Amino acid sequence: MTNTQQFNCSITPEVLALGLTGSFLTISALQNKEYDKEFDAYRLEVLKNLKEKYSEHFIQTDPILEGFRQLHTKAGRSNRKYISSPENLIGMLLRTGTIPTINLVVDIYNLVSLETRLALGAHDISKISGNVTLRITNGTEKFLPLGKNGCEVVGSGEYGYVDDSNEIICRLEYRQVEKTKVGLDIKDCFYIIQGNAAISSDYVHSATQRLVGLTKQYCGGKELMLWEPKR
Repeated sequence: MTNTQQFNCSITPEVLALGLTGSFLTISALQNKEYDKEFDAYRLEVLKNLKEKYSEHFIQTDPILEGFRQLHTKAGRSNRKYISSPENLIGMLLRTGTIPTINLVVDIYNLVSLETRLALGAHDISKISGNVTLRITNGTEKFLPLGKNGCEVVGSGEYGYVDDSNEIICRLEYRQVEKTKVGLDIKDCFYIIQGNAAISSDYVHSATQRLVGLTKQYCGGKELMLWEPKR
């Protein structure tokens, strides 16, 4: 179990050299719930507008989504098999007209991910072992994907968020894990907002403030920035 005030996340120079950027923060004393009527009405309106904006052509030509594909290529991973989370969300929206609802904390960051095309993730700090390092994998890490019963092998050479027990909590922008998934009982949350070389530090900052604003509006809490690129 990790103490929120002592928790930290760092990035190695090797990952930064790939062009990856973003921000890391915590929000503590959250009040999560399954559903919020006011937020759901707002969410449906945003989804309606995004459906009019996005298309298959948009997915293929958007510089931000292409930036994630370029990161995967640099890491030697197939973009057919490993689709970034924002591209996956947009594809789901186009196919089905909506995206699944999980709980309020998750629904908020998924909405911000759809709006910004950045890869957002959230992790229960009480379930993280020690601190987290965004680094290049060496093939020894444990990885139990979200929604799976068994671990998957992760080879060396890709980037991932790894806690002090050598367990990956987020692989690329592709998949989070069972270990730290956000439930209704979450109080303290570690957030990842990840981008690539196609975006500016101002864009990262704006997306971060969007996430913090919506989360505090509907779930309360107090934010603490851990890392953000210089503006």
